[in-house]
Amino acid sequence: MTAVKKHYSITELTREFGVSTRTLRFYEDEGLIQPERRGRTRLYRSADRRLIQEILRGRRIGFTIAEIREIVQVYKAPPGEIGQLKLMMTRIDQKRDDLRQKRKDIDETLSELDQAEEACLSRMVEIGVGT
Repeated sequence: MTAVKKHYSITELTREFGVSTRTLRFYEDEGLIQPERRGRTRLYRSADRRLIQEILRGRRIGFTIAEIREIVQVYKAPPGEIGQLKLMMTRIDQKRDDLRQKRKDIDETLSELDQAEEACLSRMVEIGVGT
């Protein structure tokens, strides 16, 4: 049976998650994580590590720092995890809707570009210009 590591250094976490020390300090400045301090050394607990993992997941799926902060704060206050999960589901639905709208907008723009290109090609043929 392996023991759970009590603390992680900033170097260990930057290597594990492929982020810079600046990124972890930014999350700390934003109040998302609160590592222990021993002098100038930051010591991250397992809970900090899990939180960093969740923050990075949130960033990958398009959440802003403000949205992530809100989700983290809901977890820390009643109703805790249940409230956090409900908020997360709401935010996921919103992101999904936003992405679907963006995809629709992109498809419409591509169609308009195709039409513009066809009009240009047709006109070039009309005036006898080779492509």
